[in-house]
Amino acid sequence: MTVTQAEKKSPMTKLWPDAHAALDGIVRDGMLLAIGGFGLCGIPEALIVALRDSGVRNLTIASNNAGVDDYGLGLLLQTRQIKKMISSYVGENAEFERQFLSGELEVEFCPQGTLAERMRAGGAGIPGFYTRTGVGTLVAEGKEHKEFDGVTYILERGIFADLALVKAWKADLHGNLVYRRTARNFNPSAATCGKITVAEAEIVAEPGEIDPDEIHTPGIFVHRLVHNPNPEKRIERTTTREG
Repeated sequence: MTVTQAEKKSPMTKLWPDAHAALDGIVRDGMLLAIGGFGLCGIPEALIVALRDSGVRNLTIASNNAGVDDYGLGLLLQTRQIKKMISSYVGENAEFERQFLSGELEVEFCPQGTLAERMRAGGAGIPGFYTRTGVGTLVAEGKEHKEFDGVTYILERGIFADLALVKAWKADLHGNLVYRRTARNFNPSAATCGKITVAEAEIVAEPGEIDPDEIHTPGIFVHRLVHNPNPEKRIERTTTREG
């Protein structure tokens, strides 16, 4: 399907010619981005490459992890475009470790469930919430503590991103998204917390071709869409045993 054909069929298409075009005019230095993915599963590969190629710098990125050294968000670490990461896990990226230990990269560690909830809260317009996770650890330092029914909680802030980049398995031209199995991970929450959300999808369908009950992210949250039919699907770590 070409963009021209799609536009003829639907005047409300959100499909852009490619990832570079989809980010043109909406990325800038110093942005806060929410990016979906878990390891290398469900990451918006094409949009990350386009973000790198845009040359924007001093980015703060909220994402579960930073990919690997030469793929995913690791590409942005190579080019020194990331100023700060808000993440729950960083163990697969040697360049991340090097930049963090040398003081080049600021890191805000956030428990995994808390990170997901911070994105969900931002998407729901909730500025903050209390959680027991992290109480008594370094995560709680500098945060408000409050007692409820004799139990101590800490205040976590919702994430309100300037831009969200997400990966879907299937989308229609109106931006309705369907994720595939574990590739769903952080993508639905990230999609809702961005002031602008750009999605890439492996399959792009006509409006009405996706059963409404199958839609995970309604198109109202998605502003631009990119078709990436043949993504490179790497395995982060392969562990085998003798048969």
